Amino acid sequence: MDIRPAATLVLTRDTENGLEVLLLQRTWDAVFMPGYFVFPGGSVNAEETDAQAHVVGIRDSAISQIMSLTAGGADYMLAAVRECFEEAGIFLAQDSNGTLIDQAHPVHNERMALFREQVSLAALCEQHKLSVPLDRLAYLSHWVTPPGLARRFDTRFFVAVAPEGQVARHDGIETIDQVWISPARALAAHRDGDMLLGLPTIRTLRVLSDFNHTAELMRYAHANPPEVFPDQPWPALRKGQPVVLEPNAPAYDEAVKLDPEGEGFVRAEITPGEPVEIAAGVIRLTAPNPGMMTGPGTNTYILGHERFTVLDPGPAEARHIERILELTGGIVDQVVVTHTHPDHSPATAELKARTGCRVFGLPAPGGPSQDRTFAPDDQPKHGDLIVTEAGILKVLHTPGHASNHLCYLLLEQELLFSGDHIMQGSTVVINPPDGDMKAYIDSMHDLLSESMRFIAPAHGFLMAEPPVVIDYLVTHRLSREHKIWRVLEAGAPISLKDLTARAYDDVPTALHGVASRSALAHLLKLEVEHRAFQADDLWHTVKPD
Repeated sequence: MDIRPAATLVLTRDTENGLEVLLLQRTWDAVFMPGYFVFPGGSVNAEETDAQAHVVGIRDSAISQIMSLTAGGADYMLAAVRECFEEAGIFLAQDSNGTLIDQAHPVHNERMALFREQVSLAALCEQHKLSVPLDRLAYLSHWVTPPGLARRFDTRFFVAVAPEGQVARHDGIETIDQVWISPARALAAHRDGDMLLGLPTIRTLRVLSDFNHTAELMRYAHANPPEVFPDQPWPALRKGQPVVLEPNAPAYDEAVKLDPEGEGFVRAEITPGEPVEIAAGVIRLTAPNPGMMTGPGTNTYILGHERFTVLDPGPAEARHIERILELTGGIVDQVVVTHTHPDHSPATAELKARTGCRVFGLPAPGGPSQDRTFAPDDQPKHGDLIVTEAGILKVLHTPGHASNHLCYLLLEQELLFSGDHIMQGSTVVINPPDGDMKAYIDSMHDLLSESMRFIAPAHGFLMAEPPVVIDYLVTHRLSREHKIWRVLEAGAPISLKDLTARAYDDVPTALHGVASRSALAHLLKLEVEHRAFQADDLWHTVKPD
């Protein structure tokens, strides 16, 4: 699938209540992100270069250097300006006197002709003697759509102050609504399920929420262009043979971290029993329990140099326990456990018996599939600190997947041991009653307040950019919840089985039994929020009498 170059323009304005941004709602018939609120933007077309003759304020060479391109940076900015005019009706252009145009300028009469590609941006500028002041735009971020979606874009985000005297108007074709809103209010609406936002939009709003005024924001954006992240293929090994990893491949982030020079020695596969040093004083050892729910197996992490802390010792599997003892020389001072599902904590009892280690974790809650043998010496609270030879672990209570789930943050290395709260390659199971969707999403949001550089999950490789990972997972959950709500709103009263069939019509029917557990978790969350109500095995939008 081709990845199309695209550009987005974040328009801002000052109000008595602080900084606001313009968001447009995409039509529900859109193939890509239907119903989502987005910033104006779209694909870069071949005619953008013609409009460079009408650019003022900064040259393409300077723009391209800022964007780490050899040339063509101005085309991205021009596409952002053009798309904003087409979709939102706001044209960032100035007349021959250098004055920004207002709503009365006759060029606004040709907005739809530009939208229908009956006239080009260059032709409009030539006809009306307009220029485009690209120095009023600042480069804000760079996003590439991950694999698996219907369309993929390589998108550059820019920010600008909206010209005074122009009124935003959605186009009525690709967009069906518009709103000026503070970044904080938009994020709150998304969290409450009232506004669908995609990952790049969320991340952009988080950046903008730190600023009260447009001048302050623009000074920051001009002075701090986004960091260039690795986006090129990276060499690695698989089954002893050289391979090249594409960005978004499971092992990509780990290969870049462990092999920053690209020498190609990092293994792009997880082999049970084979230790991998993923950070200073941190070894990952994967248990030999691969499967549909565990992926390549459950990761045990061994922290230390001479005296060791074992994090999630895994199942009571003799080979795995012996391998832990071999790598530590039997000098295990502590075991810390994320939660008591059968693939995470049962080996604790054997390690305790053979090493006398102290055990940290929360007791097993009621219900099936819990390790009843787990007997912690210490039950840490949220925010407690545990000292290891690899550094200090901060305890983070993260209920959702399990009510007793804990994550551990290795503070000095900003490395989050996420257990099953965040997994690689799939969303975690939220299975009521112990699984709690509202608690899960709330604790995911709480993680965003922590300083993290990498996630070490219980299943899979290291993951970079934790805030992006977290926002993606929350967005995925809330998008499904929005679909569940729309089905409920249209069909209430409705049974869980019928709702699942409609809300998960993109999932094979054979998996609807599992999907119904997630659907129930979402409905219970909506019930807590007084948006859904259950009576006589049916779900309602209004509380029955």
